[in-house]
Amino acid sequence: MSQRSVSTAPPLRQMLEGLIAVPSVSSVNPGLDQSNRPLLDLLAGWLEDAGFRVEILPLPGQPEKANLVATLGGHGQGGSGLVLSGHADTVPFDEHLWRSDPLRLTEADGRLYGIGTADMKSFLGLAIDAARGFKPADLKQPLILLATADEESAMHGARALVESGRVLGRHAVIGEPTSLRPVRAHKGVMAEAIRLTGRSGHASDPSLGNNALEGMHEVLSALFAWRDELKRTQRDPAFAIDYPTMNVGHIHGGDNFNRICGHCELHLDIRPLPHQSPEQLRAELRERVAPIAERRALELDIEPLFPSIPPAETAAGAAIVQAAEALTGHRAESVSFGTEAPFLNALGMETIVFGPGDIDQAHQPNEYLALDRIAPMLGYLRQLVQRFCVDA
Repeated sequence: MSQRSVSTAPPLRQMLEGLIAVPSVSSVNPGLDQSNRPLLDLLAGWLEDAGFRVEILPLPGQPEKANLVATLGGHGQGGSGLVLSGHADTVPFDEHLWRSDPLRLTEADGRLYGIGTADMKSFLGLAIDAARGFKPADLKQPLILLATADEESAMHGARALVESGRVLGRHAVIGEPTSLRPVRAHKGVMAEAIRLTGRSGHASDPSLGNNALEGMHEVLSALFAWRDELKRTQRDPAFAIDYPTMNVGHIHGGDNFNRICGHCELHLDIRPLPHQSPEQLRAELRERVAPIAERRALELDIEPLFPSIPPAETAAGAAIVQAAEALTGHRAESVSFGTEAPFLNALGMETIVFGPGDIDQAHQPNEYLALDRIAPMLGYLRQLVQRFCVDA
């Protein structure tokens, strides 16, 4: 690989147009799920032209999905460098709700519209552009660009990195939308299914069956009491919503009005605070619900709808936190949405979430990135590269 500068990368606007144009939806619905390999191939070409050493790492058992790791400088040695990380997928989108083609970068009203502009394909182009002008020989520590798979579904890409034990760097920036404000902590995400199975029968005689829907009514009361208890006893003032939340989002039971309900299923969302363990919360959930099922002679099944996303917290004194605070003039914040930060932290990194988009644009029709966010973000990234890779 030549030691040229990264001036050979395409212009930023061209990269953004290319990233938005390649569909890379990830979804738990197999009918909507797509490979991210075409997008990674596009990135790989740009990065190789820019002087990076590129690896594409297929996910175990999912050859159509992969992570990309690209390294500039540092002779390929990880462990102490700076990682700029973004996910290479988007959520599904409803094209008929968009005012423009979601797969075409469209400029209007001082904004760039397109699926992934805010969340968060654009960050991958910005990261490449931020490296422009840095020569590999000038980097005492490597600059690593990471593009992951399936963040929007089950975070398979980040989980695969953890399972592999791959050492990447010491400091990490995940470019999720944070409105140019550094974030050092976020809540976890749990999605749990509670299933009660009783016995159906003719509605005219309650003794003929065992109503699972009535049992779920009691379960709901117990869950709401637990939710109130969590709100009273578990607090973290770093968060705007400073308690763990619980949302009952889906319920279905029975099949006809004149049959005793033989099966009922409830889905709920729990957002743990950083000091709370998803495993402990899941155990407590079972302790709250199991006595109800046992007393009513109902079969109980509780399982996660997807593997939990742990909460994340990087120490306020971490070098990457302090550097981002000094650059932006904003104290690092805490947010309620989940990211890949806990998985990068598990690999030994100190991670912040820091990107140019706005979270209220994520997963929305007419998603956009404001043009006036681009120059500041590029400036911040270049200064972080200077701080952690050149001056290190």
